[in-house]
Amino acid sequence: MEKFYITTAIAYASRKPHFGNTYEIIMADAFARFQRRMGKDVFLCTGTDEHGQKIENLANEAGITPQKYVDGVAGEIKGIWDLMGVQYDHFIRTTDGYHVDAVKKIFKKFYEQGDIYKGFYEGWYCTPCESFFTATQVVDGKCPDCGRPVSQAREEAYFVKMSNYVDRLIKHIEDNPEFIEPESRKKEMVNNFLKAGLQDLCVSRTSFKWGIPVDFDDRHVVYVWLDALTNYITALGYDPDKSYEEQCEKFKHYWPCDVHIIGKDILRFHTIYWPIFLMALGLPLPKKVFGHPWFNFGNDKMSKSKGNVVFADELASTFGVDAVRYYALSEMPYSQDGSITYESVITRYNNDLANNLGNLVSRTHAMTKKYFGGIVPAPEKTEKIDLDLKAAVERAVRESVRLMDSYHVADSLDEIFTMLRRANKYIDETMPWALAKSEENRSRLATVIYNLLEVIRVAAVLLYPYIPSTAKSIFSQLGTDVTEFESAKKFGSLKSGEPLGEAFTLFARIDEKKFLEEMEKARLEAIKNAENAEKIEAEPEHELEIGIEAFGAVELRVAKILECEPVPKAKKLLKLQVDLGYEKRQVVSGIAKFYTPNELIGKKVILVTNLKPAKLCGVDSYGMLLASGEDDVKVVFLDEGAKVGDRIH
Repeated sequence: MEKFYITTAIAYASRKPHFGNTYEIIMADAFARFQRRMGKDVFLCTGTDEHGQKIENLANEAGITPQKYVDGVAGEIKGIWDLMGVQYDHFIRTTDGYHVDAVKKIFKKFYEQGDIYKGFYEGWYCTPCESFFTATQVVDGKCPDCGRPVSQAREEAYFVKMSNYVDRLIKHIEDNPEFIEPESRKKEMVNNFLKAGLQDLCVSRTSFKWGIPVDFDDRHVVYVWLDALTNYITALGYDPDKSYEEQCEKFKHYWPCDVHIIGKDILRFHTIYWPIFLMALGLPLPKKVFGHPWFNFGNDKMSKSKGNVVFADELASTFGVDAVRYYALSEMPYSQDGSITYESVITRYNNDLANNLGNLVSRTHAMTKKYFGGIVPAPEKTEKIDLDLKAAVERAVRESVRLMDSYHVADSLDEIFTMLRRANKYIDETMPWALAKSEENRSRLATVIYNLLEVIRVAAVLLYPYIPSTAKSIFSQLGTDVTEFESAKKFGSLKSGEPLGEAFTLFARIDEKKFLEEMEKARLEAIKNAENAEKIEAEPEHELEIGIEAFGAVELRVAKILECEPVPKAKKLLKLQVDLGYEKRQVVSGIAKFYTPNELIGKKVILVTNLKPAKLCGVDSYGMLLASGEDDVKVVFLDEGAKVGDRIH
């Protein structure tokens, strides 16, 4: 079998992916399913990119380790991919041990062969994009890719000598016109980056630790793009210590990649840096890099502050998975940005899926049951209008395949739905209900019904890569096992005399007004939540500055709470007996609203031990616990390993 290796960009494991991110894996899955239908040995690789400063920062904010943080997000991403019905063959995580080991070897190999050198980076850096930019690339102090503010950075780093391979890369692009698609993206890469003068690429960082360490220089971690891009070969078992001929059979079988499906915002990394990495490794370049456009919400980028972030799993809860897949694949143009609005989702759903497809299946099934007892009739009397319908089917088969081969996925779907519209028109033209009134027209009625059933079957065959569950449902309703792609090329493959399966609704119409009202309510709530999350706390009042001598006069020690009980007639106070190792003390603390005695007993805390004794509600107190907050008090608890009585400095 001819192989077909297809990949997506691995999703950055910082947050839940929105609809625009999910579109990529849906499209890649459709291409993979299509190529499998063409008889190819397909390998679809996807996964998560899990290192970098942004993830380290988010993990710190969450109070957990970076590994635990990415475990959670990677699981969420994989869950959404699974929900969308994606049939991936490999899900790679850049924290996987085999990937980490291979990246270390690749970095060392580059260094030893003179492709990497140590220097200093100084320039603009975008933390969300994990990208460095020159002064000319930065737009009004903001990242040219995501529009967020950039900051000046200077740190020791290793760099790849891009100049070693630039000429080879330009020649490769010129000699292989289909290497970068669409054409507009290729011109952008060549003119804006390669011919403008390519700077050496920073491939290590020292300002954070969450990354793959450089074996021979442990102050450095491998920069995320060298780490992330190499997943396309490490997923196949690539070993940098072996020659191409010595690689495992899996790698030799599937590499080079047939197509990388990626967003246009990371095209530079995949069409310039990635090919140069491969040249440095002595490996063949991928056959194609397809940079798809973005999905915006109306005319705007998706943004939490605007309340317009759309998530595929949430859409699926209302419309169903296949409806989400269909919308994503049918609405995105080949080279221009797509647009999603709730109005357009409902329009596509009601017009295309519920009416054009669903109603056609429902009407035809019902007429077959009514006029022929649910048995597929045999065509007997053909007229010119039947030939017109068959011509529409032949065009749909031919053109949908041609367009999918050239990655025009929305246009391919349009050809199929044009065929379905022609079938619906065919019903109005032939009027089966009128034919059924006369026995002499029964042979003609049988032909009309058969033709409609066959169009539906061919549609299901063609739609399988895009909306697989729906295609299977149609096959079930037709009661047919003739589902292979080759059968679509020959009109008339549906077997006559066979009973149909049970009928059921494919897509129920959506009440547009009710749905939009609910979405607007949710949007306003999202804006409110985003505003609350982004509110900057007013700077608190500060005490007068003190010297180290004054601070040193405060004696803080580790104490363990032995006993705890409420102070009678004092709702806010708890009486605690604490162990300081060298003595036991009684302390009264105003934390009764926030903790029960059982939550405190056995915990180790910080105690101010040289505070003058006080009497609170008639109870003596010899010290004070350290805690944060006013309206929501949190006691500062210490690690179990802290030694009772130790001084805290």
